Amino acid sequence: MTAIYTWDVFSSLDGFGSYGEGGDWGGYWGKQGPEFLDRRIAQYREEQRMVLGANTFREFLGHLGPSIEEARVDDPVNRRMMTMPTTVVSTTMEDPLGWPDATLVRGDAVDVVARLKEESPVPLRSHGSLSMNRALLAAGLVDRVQLTIFPVLTGRTGEAPIFRGAADFDLELLGSRTLDGRTQELVYRPTLHH
Repeated sequence: MTAIYTWDVFSSLDGFGSYGEGGDWGGYWGKQGPEFLDRRIAQYREEQRMVLGANTFREFLGHLGPSIEEARVDDPVNRRMMTMPTTVVSTTMEDPLGWPDATLVRGDAVDVVARLKEESPVPLRSHGSLSMNRALLAAGLVDRVQLTIFPVLTGRTGEAPIFRGAADFDLELLGSRTLDGRTQELVYRPTLHH
């Protein structure tokens, strides 16, 4: 049996994964509420392994800090994320990674994740890691796309278009939630469109 791989990604309504210069939104675009935070911590409480690309891992390390004791962001979601077993896929990074339970795996993400799906006794989850996950999506390795849409338009400051350059996919809606009366969580099963 292969492990389920979920690509967990945050988005503005106009499809951007982050904001750049001139954007003063703050984390979660400043739209996190108690339902959203409770939902996130419940999802991360489940036993699973994180899979991150090198760029996203570097961003997390820079934003969150190298350990719980030195954390720059003190909330239960980020504390939990920092303590989860994490595989970092990279051809450029070196050990030690400076993260409590992170393992560096060198190689092509498609090969690494295909192997992880066969070997992992727990589900796999990736947060962000846009280019890596677009490649995994194209290779048919993403079982679920969990898209959390925040109620913002970032037309002026939006960066990192989530699906730019991705192949065409049909999406089967597996679940949806409205959190705090404004944020949408949508879970899809992707199938390559022929």
